[in-house]
Amino acid sequence: MTPSRTTLRAAIGTVAAAVLATTVLTGAPANAEAATAAAPSSAPTSAASDDSVSVKFVDIKGDGGTILKANVFTPAGSDGTRRYPVIVLPTSWAMPQIEYMAQAKKLADSGYVVVGYNSRGFWQSGGQIETAGPKDIADASKVIDWALANTPADPQKVGMGGVSYGAGISLLASAFDKRIKVVAALSGWADLIGSIYSGRTQHLQAAAMLGGAGALTGRPSPELQSILKNFLTSNLSKEEEMLAWGKKRSPATYLDKINANGTAIMLGNAWGDSLFPPNQYADFYEKLKGPKRLEFRPGDHATAEGLGLLGLPNDTWTNTKRWFDHYLKGADNGIDRESPVLLKSRSTGAYEGYKSWRDVPSAHRRIELNGTRQIHTNLDSGANGGLIFLSSMLDQFLRLPPMASVPLLPRSLAAVWQTERYESGQRVRGTTRLHTTVTSTAESGTGIAYLYDVGPLGLGRLVSHAPFTFHGKTPNQPFGVDLELFSTAYDVPAGHRLAVVVDSVDPLYIEHNPNGARLTFSSPASDPSYVSVPVRE
Repeated sequence: MTPSRTTLRAAIGTVAAAVLATTVLTGAPANAEAATAAAPSSAPTSAASDDSVSVKFVDIKGDGGTILKANVFTPAGSDGTRRYPVIVLPTSWAMPQIEYMAQAKKLADSGYVVVGYNSRGFWQSGGQIETAGPKDIADASKVIDWALANTPADPQKVGMGGVSYGAGISLLASAFDKRIKVVAALSGWADLIGSIYSGRTQHLQAAAMLGGAGALTGRPSPELQSILKNFLTSNLSKEEEMLAWGKKRSPATYLDKINANGTAIMLGNAWGDSLFPPNQYADFYEKLKGPKRLEFRPGDHATAEGLGLLGLPNDTWTNTKRWFDHYLKGADNGIDRESPVLLKSRSTGAYEGYKSWRDVPSAHRRIELNGTRQIHTNLDSGANGGLIFLSSMLDQFLRLPPMASVPLLPRSLAAVWQTERYESGQRVRGTTRLHTTVTSTAESGTGIAYLYDVGPLGLGRLVSHAPFTFHGKTPNQPFGVDLELFSTAYDVPAGHRLAVVVDSVDPLYIEHNPNGARLTFSSPASDPSYVSVPVRE
């Protein structure tokens, strides 16, 4: 199935935007030769005084001898007579090795050896982009080897962490290297398939951004190029191959190994993460057996901890340091006694602590999807999830989520159900679930479900959404659909109502509706359709 013209235009626009944004923000070298020419001499360089942290830029041999560009922070006064806990920080996707400099210095000031390195295939590091493949995991162990051999690092006190790509590599490495005692994985993924292929739907803008940024700042491997091509062109004949590729790169695949190692794992993410939605982290968290912590805040990918990378005060990095301090240094700072699930409301900015993810909702509001609704596909109704980064950042900083006028949504393109007005506020907390019966005039199709907070004038503010795609269905034969919307924490004011909307086109996703196809949503008496909204009473 090939994407529609609308989808192709969106893909081209997204890649162009990613190219422009990455060029402006990073000014990356276009190839390995340019990167090497721009780099300083490969000999270690350092800057330090007797009373300050020592900083060195070094080359570390990764898997197969591939050179990884790195920086090493050593605590002031280190004279070889004592050892320090060590933290290894792989860089994020497309980010240079200076990404963690501000946080690394803070950690070194408090008594850590910190090694930050550029992930293979990016910038001045050698090799090709393997997308957290086996070579990347082997690199992490090689960096630990180097740190133990060349710094005053304590082999019994090894931690890893990072943002985004660095988070994913850290979690994966903790499954294969028993020396890693602690991980702080911020804005990362546990399930790569569940992140960019949730609901069997390609997350178009996310994949195009990652592909564009990777091509600008690094050297994608032939395998990655092939996967992206098949993914973005909807080559279903390669679906099993793509799923296997993603599974190999998902920490959830190695959950038993991580649990056996007993690694203390802190997970942090944003409610509106465009690349790695929060559901997959929450599911992974619930299955961890060792010490664990889960934090969700408003924002988009890496925005919850982004200002901390500049050295500014940041709650995420504060708790990250407390996590390392307790499980690497043995500091009695109380983080192990706090509620391990920490949520920050999108609506109020207030923090809430819970004993587990399952304890977050205390009740559920059921919205009956009564009657029959039929929609035409291939046209955007006006309900959509916004744009990656921009929409969730507006929600984070200005509390302006994507909006739609629910009364004006064309009913020929959008199926709509609404509740009565709530007399009291509804604190939506957790994962909304949809169950419905769908009949399609074609064997393949895509739908996107939205949950809106609708005010007195009919303006809907997006609470959550998620896509679903089906293939191989018998035309005009009903089938069931169960869908989890992306987890969130949102407060619906008293006097407002909730609306469920389902349409067939969203700029965030590739849709699979043939021209002229129609989708019908029904609620059989033997299997009623509904949406279950988790709330905290």
